[in-house]
Amino acid sequence: MRRVFPVIVCAAALACGGPSSRPTFLSLGTAPPGGTFFVVGGAVGEVLNAAGGAEWTVTAEATSGSQENIRRLAAGELDLAVSNSSITYFAVRGTEGWDRAYPVRVIMTLAPNVAMFVTPAASGIARVQDLRGKRVYVGPAGAGFEYFVRPIVEAHGLTYDDFTPINGTQAAAVDLLADGSAAAAMLGGGVPTASITQAAASRDIVLVPYDEDVKRKLIEEYLFFTAATIPAGTYRGQTADYQGLDVGSMHLITNASTDEALIYRITKAIYEHREQIVARHAAGRAINATNVVRNTGTEFHPGAIRYYKEIGIWPN
Repeated sequence: MRRVFPVIVCAAALACGGPSSRPTFLSLGTAPPGGTFFVVGGAVGEVLNAAGGAEWTVTAEATSGSQENIRRLAAGELDLAVSNSSITYFAVRGTEGWDRAYPVRVIMTLAPNVAMFVTPAASGIARVQDLRGKRVYVGPAGAGFEYFVRPIVEAHGLTYDDFTPINGTQAAAVDLLADGSAAAAMLGGGVPTASITQAAASRDIVLVPYDEDVKRKLIEEYLFFTAATIPAGTYRGQTADYQGLDVGSMHLITNASTDEALIYRITKAIYEHREQIVARHAAGRAINATNVVRNTGTEFHPGAIRYYKEIGIWPN
């Protein structure tokens, strides 16, 4: 059953132009409950609500995630959504299984999604290539993890046919590792990631390293990949920094045809009240002058660009 959270949102006092006599009703697609996307999407709605006024009403809706959000934005069923930038990257190009190029634009780049293969220390898996012939958790069915997992394993010389992919929630993945049903699991999100913390609490684990040459190649080839470091001590038993990958940051997106003035006001409201998002989730710290305008391979909406240029953070 889909959960829907009504959020009354306004930003009339923050925008050029006064409020309309009737609020605009907007829908915001998030993700399944329990993950960072769901929490941050809800926080964005709450913060817009706290901005005051009565210009619009936003309904934050739990969805199956990025793929559903992109399709529903294009169909006019959603007005705003959170998505993984790796999935959006291929959707706007109409490649890797997308039936056409989807008219999606970015409002702001949000939290990094730092993910890696996690394995019990006793598994003998020391590198990505060691996944060959193993049962491997690769994310929830339909969530779109394959859009970043597939390039990673292929760059390391594997294909999906070289191991047995397993789907499920990240919480279920912890159980799969614990009872030996999976030899490794692709886990990630904001740092620290709850599922990795849970996995490390009950047994010794290894964060499987990426080959450095492969990692550099991935970053060069795909704009959504960036280097990311997990500091030593983040997880129990982690004695050294882990040099990993942001495999596709969460970002806030909309349809390319959405009104420019509306997106300007939404961008302004979120950015100027970003500390209120931090208060709800630590991932809100990524809403800063450097990160929000980071290019992950999808064009920004003109309304967002207008605001970023106005405050002097849009890159020349």
